[in-house]
Amino acid sequence: MRAVCYDRQGAAGEVLRVREVPTPEPATGEVRVRIRYSGVNPGDIKKRSGWLGSTMPYPRVIPHSDGAGVIDAAGEGVDPGRIGQRVWVYGAQSYRPFGTAAEWTVVPSALAVRLPDQVSDEVGACLGIPGITAHRAVLGDGPVDGATVLVHGVLGGVGNLAAQLAHRAGATVIGTTRRRADLQARPPRGVDHLVALDVDDPVDAILGLAPDGVNRIVEVAFSDNVDLDAAVLRNDGIIAAYATRDGRPALPFWPMLFGNATIRLLGSDDFPAQAKQQAARDLTSAASDGSLTIDISTPMPLEQAADAHERVTAGTRARVLLHTRYVSLEASTSSDCRRRGG
Repeated sequence: MRAVCYDRQGAAGEVLRVREVPTPEPATGEVRVRIRYSGVNPGDIKKRSGWLGSTMPYPRVIPHSDGAGVIDAAGEGVDPGRIGQRVWVYGAQSYRPFGTAAEWTVVPSALAVRLPDQVSDEVGACLGIPGITAHRAVLGDGPVDGATVLVHGVLGGVGNLAAQLAHRAGATVIGTTRRRADLQARPPRGVDHLVALDVDDPVDAILGLAPDGVNRIVEVAFSDNVDLDAAVLRNDGIIAAYATRDGRPALPFWPMLFGNATIRLLGSDDFPAQAKQQAARDLTSAASDGSLTIDISTPMPLEQAADAHERVTAGTRARVLLHTRYVSLEASTSSDCRRRGG
């Protein structure tokens, strides 16, 4: 089969190559998925580039944890009735050498989630890392019905889905952008209020919308926003952070202590299995009932994997996908199309 591989870490254009490699066979408890689309995420770029001093975990890596396709083989212990199912895949390259940037991949059966007929393969390939992270950030500490949720970086991949999941769960959603110019962008569905962090007093702007403070904060820039977060968080509120610019952020300890704040740090590869499975069920349901809208760029062939990685590195807001030869591109629409889960 054809697969995107790298044998060493480095710049995308220097290390990513399409090679012919053996087609995998599913082991006990695994399924083989004929991949149609492979989702590219910032975490894939970090693994490939050696972020934070990480090294090659395996001699050869086929990148990408997220994807969508059709099960065409099942290992021992897996219901053979799964063969032929359309599925979305998560965690394919989490503690495993071979991900979804290939014509086939094998994963534990639980990581291949059945796709309802009304959900496109493209949307399915976008649900894994960003969707499960967003779900954990919003719902990892219980229901948010009637709560106010502040979502930083609401135009990004995780923030976008977090806002939509929070709205679906009954929360009032305040989203933030870094710059006032970003307020001209089309906000995600479910965002009730949008605030730019470069206004004169973003704390005052947020408290003007939530005078008693916010119940939960979904945080993409913990070190940058921690003082603001402490100022707008309601007593006994929760900050769920999945990224930070400064690896050793300073905290306004006493204000946060007196506010009984909880800080939840989110590392998506190591979420409890039960939490991932619940997220997968909820994401599939949300996509099925039309609650999710995702901006997706026109998918690129495996041979353009380096370009796809560079687009993610550049910070494109539309989701970036690779496609395999099993996809009919006649169904694809123009670049940066807006697609619904249902």
